[in-house]
Amino acid sequence: MGSGIQIKMCWALAISWVVMLLQLMCVEPVPISMDKTKVKEPEQVETPPASVDTGLHYDRYLREVIDFLEKDQHFREKLHNTDMEDIKQGKLAKELDFVSHNVRTKLDELKRQEVNRLRTLIKAKQDIEGGNDIAVDHQALLKQFEHLNHMNPHTFEVEDLDRLIKSATKDLENYDKDRHEEFKNYEMMKEHDRREHLKTLNEEDRKKEEEHYEEMKKKHADHPKVNHPGSQNQFKEVWEEADGLDPEDFDPKTFFNIHDTNGDGFFDDQELEALFTKELEKIYDPANEEDDMVEMEEERLRMREHVMNEVDTNRDRLVSLDEFLVATKKKEFLEPDSWETLEQNQAYTDEEMREFEDHLAQQEKDLNQKAVDLQKQRDELEKQQEQLNAQKQELQQAVEHMERLKSQKIEPPPEVHVEGEAIPVGENAVHQEVQPQEHEAAEQAVPEAAQAQQPNLDIALHGVPQTNQDLPPGHQESPPEQNNVL
Repeated sequence: MGSGIQIKMCWALAISWVVMLLQLMCVEPVPISMDKTKVKEPEQVETPPASVDTGLHYDRYLREVIDFLEKDQHFREKLHNTDMEDIKQGKLAKELDFVSHNVRTKLDELKRQEVNRLRTLIKAKQDIEGGNDIAVDHQALLKQFEHLNHMNPHTFEVEDLDRLIKSATKDLENYDKDRHEEFKNYEMMKEHDRREHLKTLNEEDRKKEEEHYEEMKKKHADHPKVNHPGSQNQFKEVWEEADGLDPEDFDPKTFFNIHDTNGDGFFDDQELEALFTKELEKIYDPANEEDDMVEMEEERLRMREHVMNEVDTNRDRLVSLDEFLVATKKKEFLEPDSWETLEQNQAYTDEEMREFEDHLAQQEKDLNQKAVDLQKQRDELEKQQEQLNAQKQELQQAVEHMERLKSQKIEPPPEVHVEGEAIPVGENAVHQEVQPQEHEAAEQAVPEAAQAQQPNLDIALHGVPQTNQDLPPGHQESPPEQNNVL
């Protein structure tokens, strides 16, 4: 695809920020330190799209839809002849009805995959939050579907393309804002951790730690002068040190052509940020303890935003050659103010820091309370487990006792209570207990024991004497000669 159509494609699918996405997808970055002693017209070379992560949760879906739309000849032609106002009004999305069947089929498949992915993620989130007794925010979950029409999960329609363009535009416009907020929280957490660490030290060690902290701040601030981003001085330094050209021969148009690395006639975010590498190297060195590389990336973002705000007059997230040349004639380009780096601009206010620490304290309090509740639950569960174990042990003992009785062929008689004493009752209650005693008498070879057998049994059974007259009818003892095994 030609560079003109390619740029138009970017405008159509992004309107603003998606423009940056598509430009990055076609960029093969060139190191800023590359020595270019001769200026040549950039060659139009087809390169495979780079894998660019926009940070959106539907990033892959967005890039795959763009890739397949680019393959349709009709869509590319309509894009080439459509102005920005028509694109904003959704007229380009209506051209989806005329793309080839193969492309539409693939888009349908991509949408089904995206819907299934979102459903799986939302189900997992509901399971996690529901398991933690957290109220599920259904409105927030539904926002996960804003970039497509989830009411029709099977086919990719005009509404899906329109939603995708609008969602990506809105979400990417907030990307820098979200990054700044994340950086602010990072800086406040770093300061919070430092203060908490000081609380653990004795007075002497705390004093040494404070002195070391101030020393590192001074070392970090001690760096060469940083040129104002996007100024003549800053570009001349790149021209001389990175491009290897004479600063006296600086030419804005030639400079633009050198650093328009993909030759599309625009500076995108990536190409602009590459111009600031030399300035950032003055401030940050990954080998130095005092230099934070997270802060370096925030500084790079600040510089890029500043240049975009100054030069990008039509707010399309791209700097055209015309916009660049106009900017080089302004007073701000020729006589810029000094640039204040991050150490001169604290990312948060004292009030924001207090609120942040209050929030952390409340979080800690909530976590501690939850830990106490969980410990109580644990103690209660352990108590219940002990009770279950005791019941299990009693049951096991009862089973073992029954097994022993069964192995001896003895059935334990039921009991009745008469005047506080237990007396076994039931059929064959005495007869069944006689057998072991008779065998014992036989083994001891004592014949006369047979005559005294009944009184001894009465004493053995609960210590209560019994006679035949005490037994109910039908339960009297058989004659001795029938029970005597001898």
